[in-house]
Amino acid sequence: MAELPDKTAFMPKNEISSFPANRRVVSLVYDGLCTFEFGITAEVFGLDRPEAGPNWYQFKSVSLEDQVLDARGGLTVAATGTEADLHGAGTIVIPGWRGPDAPVPDQICNALVRAHRGGARIISICGGAFVLAAAGLLDGRRATTHWRFAKHLARRYPAIEIDASCLYIDEGDILTSAGSSAGIDLCLHIVRSDFGAELANSVARRLVMYSHRQGGQSQLIERPVPMKREADRLSAVLDHVQVNLQHPHTVSSMARHAGMSERTFQRRFRALTGLPPLKWILRERLEQARALLETGSTVPDDIARVTGLGSAENLRLQFSRHYGVSPLIYRNRFSQRPRSSAPTTFLQLD
Repeated sequence: MAELPDKTAFMPKNEISSFPANRRVVSLVYDGLCTFEFGITAEVFGLDRPEAGPNWYQFKSVSLEDQVLDARGGLTVAATGTEADLHGAGTIVIPGWRGPDAPVPDQICNALVRAHRGGARIISICGGAFVLAAAGLLDGRRATTHWRFAKHLARRYPAIEIDASCLYIDEGDILTSAGSSAGIDLCLHIVRSDFGAELANSVARRLVMYSHRQGGQSQLIERPVPMKREADRLSAVLDHVQVNLQHPHTVSSMARHAGMSERTFQRRFRALTGLPPLKWILRERLEQARALLETGSTVPDDIARVTGLGSAENLRLQFSRHYGVSPLIYRNRFSQRPRSSAPTTFLQLD
């Protein structure tokens, strides 16, 4: 279980320009199509967005089986593209799969390998990771999928490093997301990487969705629910810390605030949040720092002070450790301030 967001949970690993060179996006459709996951891709990449200008994505669906397919929910789906469109795409999305034990046809595996070799960026949502795994595209890489399927995927494909704690993982040319709704997070991340934070935030607003959703799958995995009285006391502590991040907080001070022993407090806190108290506080401080970097021009010393990170040096250390970039690079990449029209290349620091 991850206790902080991993640096590859949202940061791109490849070089990114101001918009993608190949704007053609293809979503694979198949018999037994997962309609929600496909809907995510169509909503994000397939709708007209005049605010994006002329360089927005060109979206098609492609079937490598029959052209007319039965989808989940009693729907019939007809693909709009051909296999030639798939091989000409810059981005290919696998929107789930019909089941973790359902075999993946060789035709699909071979087509994805060929497209990847041709330079396509390949993306899976939820159980779509099983398709990428069957094609061998995840061997030797980090990947994620729905937490319910993670152990099964790891057993079947031991060459893959499965991380079930992330909402999504960006390996540059291969990207994987966790459960169905995490596909929205990943698609927004792709828009952010291709077009910048301002446009990604516009898409998120139309979806009534957070542009950045904090945390990971560990927050969503089933766990015992604290009794209401304890949950209320812990919620009061969470609220207190969040509005007072600039002040020091210890397990002892938080336990006193909750009226619990330290041992009981730590156990109940982790049951509620999925994280130990001090790890949770650090995550909240980093989340607030990210928001300040995205939305304003506050200098690092002041960001460190108001978030409780202490100094610009510690802010840089924590960003580098958990996100793989400096605060300055993060601000340049994700700032909501107007972007320059000149293409800019950003690199992830290892």
